[in-house]
Amino acid sequence: MILIVDDKQENIFSLRKLLEIHGFSVDTADSGEEALKKILNSDYTLILLDVQMPGMDGFEVAETISGYSRSKDIPIIFLSAVNTDKRFVAKGYASGGIDYITKPIDPDILMHKVRTIHSLTKQNRDLNIAHDSLAKEVAERKQSEEELNERVQELRSILESIPQIAFTTKPTGEIEFVNEGWYLYSNSDNLFPRFHPKDQSILDDIQHNFEKGLPFTREVRIENIITKEFRYHLLKLIPVRQAKTIIKWVGTFTDIHEQKKATELLERAVKERTQELQEKNTELESSNYELQQFAFVASHDLKEPLRKIQLFSSLLDSEADRDETTRKYVNKINESAKRMSDLITDLLEYSRLSVHSLFRQVDLNELMKDIVNELDFSIHEKNATIQIAPLPLIEAIPGQLRQVFQNLIVNALKFSRNEVPPVIDIKADIIEQPDYDSAVDPSGGYCRISVCDNGIGFNEQHLEKIFALFQRLNPRDEYEGTGIGLAIAKKIVSKHNGLITAKSKEGEGSTFILILPLQQTIHQNLQKTQRIHESTI
Repeated sequence: MILIVDDKQENIFSLRKLLEIHGFSVDTADSGEEALKKILNSDYTLILLDVQMPGMDGFEVAETISGYSRSKDIPIIFLSAVNTDKRFVAKGYASGGIDYITKPIDPDILMHKVRTIHSLTKQNRDLNIAHDSLAKEVAERKQSEEELNERVQELRSILESIPQIAFTTKPTGEIEFVNEGWYLYSNSDNLFPRFHPKDQSILDDIQHNFEKGLPFTREVRIENIITKEFRYHLLKLIPVRQAKTIIKWVGTFTDIHEQKKATELLERAVKERTQELQEKNTELESSNYELQQFAFVASHDLKEPLRKIQLFSSLLDSEADRDETTRKYVNKINESAKRMSDLITDLLEYSRLSVHSLFRQVDLNELMKDIVNELDFSIHEKNATIQIAPLPLIEAIPGQLRQVFQNLIVNALKFSRNEVPPVIDIKADIIEQPDYDSAVDPSGGYCRISVCDNGIGFNEQHLEKIFALFQRLNPRDEYEGTGIGLAIAKKIVSKHNGLITAKSKEGEGSTFILILPLQQTIHQNLQKTQRIHESTI
């Protein structure tokens, strides 16, 4: 913007129109005092200043302008119609003007000078701005460089104080700093420690990470130049970035030789111990098999004298001339022999559970149908009702699974309430997790089967006891049984990698809950759950 200062409005008007026609922005003042006020509040590229004015003349105004830091660089062209003498022209230049034009003014000459001075002023201002910006950038870079140098010195102090071998490199990988630990493994600041021949390929990996700008961590063996021993170290290389540009790399070698050797010794000891355990396990399996065979043979051989006891007892029972006391004793012998026979039979079944069997697809619906047909007489005798919902196909050992459900149904019939016909409800859900409370999920890998009855029930504080071998909750004279049935069921379910539990209240019936995998391939997860479950009982 150009400022015109003149006390005559006609002069201001003509100059203003001339400048505006040529595309310049113009401001005006009709006195020196008004001009000084405007100069303090606005930026001007040129001042056209009349010399002869009342109050402050043009020379005084120019001298005042040159005394302000804000306006001292604004170019001034003096205009005068009276003071045309050479001494006035000289005074104008001395007052800070860059030109002195006498009136009448030639418009072409004036515009030529205005354009030239305006352009030079604008260029000078742009140059000053660029200079200030460059000076600021230089100062910022200098400050950043000083801060970086401080950080580098701090980093070097830290690297000197740590027990590891430490070094820094340029972005290209050229070493620029090493700490004292370096010289145990290298004779030169610029020479990397010697790698073990089997670790030479790591150098290619390091170069690859340098090119990609990626951190690097690897175990490596380097040679101690004094002992000539290759020791294990953990090599770490980390890029240091400034404005996303890698300016250096920081590396460390941490001695892990003793830990590595200790780990190797531990691994060797674990391997030897594992081998010992495997051998012991083989011996245990052999002993277990022999024990199973012994139990089987012993139980089988016990049946032979028992059969003779039962035979002769039957012969005595058939004698017509025996008295009542003899009849009573013979009946007791028969009852005891029957209980012993049942016990031996159950022991035989229990011992067979450890013998290897093959799993195959079993339709539980067909299995239940066979069990119900087999127990038809007992069901009819008890006037019982058995309700069976659709059951899934599972991978199992058919004979063993038959024994589980047969035991549960027989128990439900046996432990029924007097004068109350037994009602047994059997149903199944597909679930996702091997958990008794797992939500139903048609795509799950497990089935949850419940066998619910309306019998005498039991106190749940005895839950663990009912699955133990030879454990009974009820008197033998009231309810028959050997106390092995549920133990057999638990062992079979465990062999199928499953879970079994029960819920009950005395006088309100019981519900036995089984969880079995649909496929035995998922049994490992369930086994883990089973161990946790059993440890909390």
